[in-house]
Amino acid sequence: MFVKRFLAATAATVGFFIAGHASALTFSVEPLDNSKAAILVSGVFEPTQDLSEFVLLAKTLGGKFGIVVFNSPGGNPSKAIEMGRLIRLLRLSTFQFRGMECSSACALAFMGGITRAAETGSIGVHKSSFSEGTAISVDDAVSYIQHQTAQTISYMTEMGIDPGLLQLSFSYEKDDMRYLSKSEMAQYKLTNLDLDTSSPSVQASAPSTPPTGTEARALPDYRIASDDQRFQIPLAQTGALRVPKGKEYLRQAEDQKSEKLLPLKNGQRVEIVSVGERWYRVRVKGKEGYLHHNWVRVDQFLDQPFENRFIQIRSFDNYSDAAAYVQSSDLPVTAYLATNKWYAVALTRTLPPKSAIELLNGLKAQGAVPDDAFMTVGNTYVRSVCCSN
Repeated sequence: MFVKRFLAATAATVGFFIAGHASALTFSVEPLDNSKAAILVSGVFEPTQDLSEFVLLAKTLGGKFGIVVFNSPGGNPSKAIEMGRLIRLLRLSTFQFRGMECSSACALAFMGGITRAAETGSIGVHKSSFSEGTAISVDDAVSYIQHQTAQTISYMTEMGIDPGLLQLSFSYEKDDMRYLSKSEMAQYKLTNLDLDTSSPSVQASAPSTPPTGTEARALPDYRIASDDQRFQIPLAQTGALRVPKGKEYLRQAEDQKSEKLLPLKNGQRVEIVSVGERWYRVRVKGKEGYLHHNWVRVDQFLDQPFENRFIQIRSFDNYSDAAAYVQSSDLPVTAYLATNKWYAVALTRTLPPKSAIELLNGLKAQGAVPDDAFMTVGNTYVRSVCCSN
């Protein structure tokens, strides 16, 4: 499709929340060919941003112009909504390529497109926050957040977007990000055109003038949900402490050496506020802190008897190798998707700790499993994905 070719060429040359420490928006026109052009919106959405230049470019180009592409880390949500409404009024389309950035408030501007298409992992969302150094009372902060939430829900509804996307964004703090999969974008109606299945309408050439702005960067795969339902990781929302030693501490930060906030015992219920790469931010007994993924049995993941243990034999960084190992094994094993996007191969049956360790030792003595096979509670196992035999 001509849009994908344009975006790829552009990337080769180059919160909903509040971001900072970057330049205000700039607008540049990037020709596709003699009949098509796109406008690249780069930088941060500032509250005082004048959008008249953007409108003038769109109107000047007239029928020759119809596509908006972003390279922005976000900024002020209200200004992003203002741009989104202008995009809709001008009947423009929005497209996003993973090699460029559209995260935070930029996602709101993207919603304005009449036609909206994006590649997996190209749009990121998280919770609203205030810019650094903002002086505001608690009452004013609560009032602002309530107003901003209402404004955002109204805008999303107006644009035909499922407001459930806002609820998803609330699960990720300002220093975290959730990059959406293609299926999630379709589910929440953020996109209404599939780049892979749409028919080409014009052949694109590379932009005559390379766009300026933030250099293209790789986005973290662990935060992108797969488009294959088997490999999607459900949003962790609730769970309970489950560790072999029976107790652990709620920590001040994502570090085992950080301050201990609260002693917890196995079975203690926790609410998962946000999901990090290796740690959960949780709320328990009125306090918020951090617990490692290994320490929390997540209700939305694999359901096994609380006291039982897995015997993990191997792990693989890709599904194909894990599936091949399972299919060739003489033991009854299953491949499980883990929270780090690896695949753990473990015995299909779980056992109480004493029975599990006895079986593990016996299998090692027979040479039936590798010496580094081990017993685990399996808290990071999301679901079985292959070939129980």
